[in-house]
Amino acid sequence: MALGIVNALEDQVLKQAVQRAKIQKKVTLHTLRHSFATHLLKNGTDLRYIQTLLGHNSSKTTEIYTHVSTKALRDIRSPLDKLNLGKDNEQK
Repeated sequence: MALGIVNALEDQVLKQAVQRAKIQKKVTLHTLRHSFATHLLKNGTDLRYIQTLLGHNSSKTTEIYTHVSTKALRDIRSPLDKLNLGKDNEQK
């Protein structure tokens, strides 16, 4: 199949999926790919695996997805927070 036909089919399938999901925002295959990589990274997938999945030759290309948001930084909790070592436990 010619590349142009494949691209047209991909666009058509994506358009139908977006309509079925009732997504109002503009969605492209690039958006989907970027979201996929970002979610993998946020869920702890090693950047080298993401690089392989996306077919990137250079890790520099994949590092685009490593931009850290301020909200993500605020949401980080120390494992020590889960030990409940606060003042409430000192009285027990």
